[in-house]
Amino acid sequence: MIISDNCIASFHYTLTDKDGKVLDSSDGREPLAYLHGASNIIPGLEKELAGKQAGDKLQVAVPAAEAYGERNEAMMQELPANMFTGVDKIEVGMEFHAQTENGTQVVSVAAVDGDTVTVDANHPLAGVDLNFDVEITEVREATEEEQQHGHAHGAGGHEH
Repeated sequence: MIISDNCIASFHYTLTDKDGKVLDSSDGREPLAYLHGASNIIPGLEKELAGKQAGDKLQVAVPAAEAYGERNEAMMQELPANMFTGVDKIEVGMEFHAQTENGTQVVSVAAVDGDTVTVDANHPLAGVDLNFDVEITEVREATEEEQQHGHAHGAGGHEH
């Protein structure tokens, strides 16, 4: 079976940046399972996996625009430090959950200047071109429930 819309594909991967630094890997874990065509993985990788089958190995270069998008400076915001209640010392790199009009979003502290904290709501990999080494381990038809839920169930997927 080949990877196409409404099938579940499972794959092992190693994700690296342009310098070859490993950012993530499924090594030592279950393969990642996703519902093809449901935007469960980044668009550039999903596009390259279409038409492949179990046993295929490939290297995929995904430009930032087809991964987590380009960095958007409008996603940076200066806030008063007193908005961060319950935190003794705010430091660069800390992450917080913020309530936005689009629901809960993770923001990271980009800078602290006196009583002003600059937060960044960009995805940590926004603006980064990504490289994947992929080995497809299984391709199967999605169950009706998986299609209704919009994601894979079971090992490597979502557990209910």
